[in-house]
Amino acid sequence: MLLEVRDLHVEFRTRDGVAKAVNGVTYSVDAGETLAVLGESGSGKSVTAQAIMGILDIPPGRITGGEILFQGRDLLQLGEDERRKVRGAEMAMIFQDALSSLNPVLSVGDQLGEMFLVHRGMSKKDARAKAVELMDRVRIPAAKERVGQYPHQFSGGMRQRIMIAMALALEPALIIADEPTTALDVTVQAQVMDLLAELQREYHMGLILITHDLGVVADVADKIAVMYAGRIVETAPVHDIYKAPAHPYTRGLLDSIPRLDQKGQELYAIKGLPPNLMAIPPGCAFNPRCPRAQDICRTDEPPLFRVEGPGTAEDGERRSACHFWRETLRDA
Repeated sequence: MLLEVRDLHVEFRTRDGVAKAVNGVTYSVDAGETLAVLGESGSGKSVTAQAIMGILDIPPGRITGGEILFQGRDLLQLGEDERRKVRGAEMAMIFQDALSSLNPVLSVGDQLGEMFLVHRGMSKKDARAKAVELMDRVRIPAAKERVGQYPHQFSGGMRQRIMIAMALALEPALIIADEPTTALDVTVQAQVMDLLAELQREYHMGLILITHDLGVVADVADKIAVMYAGRIVETAPVHDIYKAPAHPYTRGLLDSIPRLDQKGQELYAIKGLPPNLMAIPPGCAFNPRCPRAQDICRTDEPPLFRVEGPGTAEDGERRSACHFWRETLRDA
């Protein structure tokens, strides 16, 4: 297994109290595999990724429990110098907003070349040549002429390609893409996702794709983990999720996707608001918004039950944190 996150807990201490952002997250991804992590804003997707990368703001953030095993090593036990060697060289991250992630006063060539200067000890000339090669690889036109330009001189889609090139620079085993297409139009979104999928196949990387858009991941993910209030509430192979969700929250996310066969109809929206992470409801955190909620949902926090039945995976990978997953699956 390339990466295993086991029972991870992250909290933020603020003046108003302790926000429990990640509450026992467990998931894994193997080489060449794509895991999509879904959920509304504030569900803990990005905080989990930041903990994996070792870029969590500490303080106010604090990892209070769990393990992050990368190629068999627990990253939480490594010193900062060792962790820095892992970042970039063995795992890399593509951020949501390329413009704010890139340095505005350095050319894209200098920023791409820095990876080779620091981690590979190359000369500036060789590093610049590698930067051009990477820009060509992610299909930036006239890369040799544009390598000296600055981030603001590129379009949003081209900047995102530069971020992908930076992540790929040292051919890491794992890439985490945090909402990589959010600020892009639909056509450019498709181009960026196709590029990521192509590069993943070529380099046989593990990919964690963080998003709130189920439509983006339908064609690229192998399996999906759905998060709510800092917990995984459902995990399944991608086709099982779309065919028959086993958690009411996943059902709500799917029903919120616009459909061509329902033109003119009002879009479905999950009722209520995500919970306050400083006062997560007892029992199932989704119970105040769930149409299936019963008394047990308000008192007993459901574990991740193994989901079984017609059309579900036989390898035990499918799980749902719902007391009534059978009913949800049956009604899907």
